[in-house]
Amino acid sequence: MSLLSKRTGITVFLAFAIAYFVSALIRGITATLSSTLTEEFGLNARDLGLLAGGYFLGFAATQLPLGTWLDRHGPKRVLVCFLSIAVVGCFAFAQASSLTTLLLARVMCGVGVSACLMAPLTGYRRWFTPAAQLRANSWMLMTGSMGMLASTLPVQWLMPVTGWRPLFWILAAMVGFSMMVIAWQVPAWKSAVPAVQEHRPDSSYGQVWRNPYFRKMSPIGFFVYGGLLAIQTLWAAPWMIKVAGFTSMQAATGLFTINLAMLVTFWLWGLLNPGLVRRGFNADRLISLGIPVSFVILAILILAAERLGAYTGLFWVLYCMSCSFVSLAQPSVGLAFPPELAGRALSAYNLVIFSGVFVVQWGIGLMVDGFKFIGLLEIEAFQAALSVYLLCCVGSYVYFLAVKSHNQPR
Repeated sequence: MSLLSKRTGITVFLAFAIAYFVSALIRGITATLSSTLTEEFGLNARDLGLLAGGYFLGFAATQLPLGTWLDRHGPKRVLVCFLSIAVVGCFAFAQASSLTTLLLARVMCGVGVSACLMAPLTGYRRWFTPAAQLRANSWMLMTGSMGMLASTLPVQWLMPVTGWRPLFWILAAMVGFSMMVIAWQVPAWKSAVPAVQEHRPDSSYGQVWRNPYFRKMSPIGFFVYGGLLAIQTLWAAPWMIKVAGFTSMQAATGLFTINLAMLVTFWLWGLLNPGLVRRGFNADRLISLGIPVSFVILAILILAAERLGAYTGLFWVLYCMSCSFVSLAQPSVGLAFPPELAGRALSAYNLVIFSGVFVVQWGIGLMVDGFKFIGLLEIEAFQAALSVYLLCCVGSYVYFLAVKSHNQPR
């Protein structure tokens, strides 16, 4: 393992951060465009959930081979190849004329940006110290929040000027620029996996799936982390419009506030994490203390849905911020494995998270339509769907507390 100098490490971080910023912008833009796409293509709740979830389906589908490729070929080579698919996906979305073509293009976008976090985290596992890895992970997520921020009000402001289709031409150009920066600045990679191991099936993911710490962290990754992203990238906006009575511009402002708050939250996590670890507040302890707060806030949102009014956006901000404790699970899982397994461990956990995003994102849409079909009003259907999701999150947290693991981050 060869650590980078501070100056080189900052340069490498910035190169990766550009790509992750654009990937988050692509991820979050459907929430802002949800009303426009619903009107133009005649989408219902399950269609909207499937369309937004298509990104995460494509994202999740690549995670297992991605981990092996990252360990073998390195972040630079893998990420540049994947981002070329994102360019094609953005152009295809701009030309789409039906839900089917929108969905296929969205899946391509998900595939194309699926290495934008795993590639840098794999590199950081080898190039940075453990404390620097925790900080870099939080600040990568902060960069993602900047991208999510850009997908809200700025997109809403540009819509009357450009329309939604040219926005995806701009995104394609931004992805192309990030590819050039990564190819220029990120170091080459020498595989740490012995050649004889590459042909043993068990060396691929068996060690990861059997790891007790990985299994302990998986349910909260699926429901709590995956659900956070599902709500942040889609369902917070329809809730504000359908349940709280916001206009599209007010909902976009609400999303902007959520993402600004998450940007600040992840920046603070990056500052505080090394000191917290030194004081004995590891990821497990912080998660166990912090996640229950999100359950309380979500319960208030559900039970007081019609009474919160203008404060609905504030409560979604507080919910997302309190969920950020679970983001500590990802680098913690990576640190529980040796460097030569880091790519596979991180990608496998990312598969868990983004499978959760797809299931929760589409599942909430299916449940909203299903509850409306059996006679509930639209507001009641949203409340019932979010109640089911809350119960799943609580169950995953109980499992996290109950399961003991002898594996700890290295």
